[in-house]
Amino acid sequence: MRYLISVIHDQAGLATPEEDAAIDVFNDRLRAEGHWVFAGGLASPSTATVIDNRGGEAMVTDGPFLESKEYLAGFWIIEAADLDAALKLAAEGSKACNRKVEVRPFL
Repeated sequence: MRYLISVIHDQAGLATPEEDAAIDVFNDRLRAEGHWVFAGGLASPSTATVIDNRGGEAMVTDGPFLESKEYLAGFWIIEAADLDAALKLAAEGSKACNRKVEVRPFL
């Protein structure tokens, strides 16, 4: 089953060199153990553009969807046997990137 591990951050700035190194080690482990599907870091919320095309004409707004103290800083998409395995990997990912994470299964 596939899971999304969302990395949640609450401060401006990118990962430190130490955090980047720990993330690389974690990513290598995910690949080696067959859990890796895809991962990526995201630019700051100030670079976001929101598009709403529900009303017949697309409205384009600069900035994030929500103004919030916390924001999505990156993510992993992993393959895991079950939720317990995904949660265990997410805990290791949280430690590697030094940030909170959220785990959600794909439908």
